Amino acid sequence: MPDFSAQPLQPGDYYLTPEGYLVFTEQYHRRRGFCCGNGCRHCPWRAAKDRNRGSGKKI
Repeated sequence: MPDFSAQPLQPGDYYLTPEGYLVFTEQYHRRRGFCCGNGCRHCPWRAAKDRNRGSGKKI
């Protein structure tokens, strides 16, 4: 697994919620290149898994 922590955040990689939480965007996840498995709000791989749930396909 790559050491993604060495790459600086770029504009558009995250936003802050009204409660003050930092939320990573789909742009960030796609640049990172893999799913961490934590169920992130904007994970493009989680969305694909949800679409294929029950179809018998593996991702």
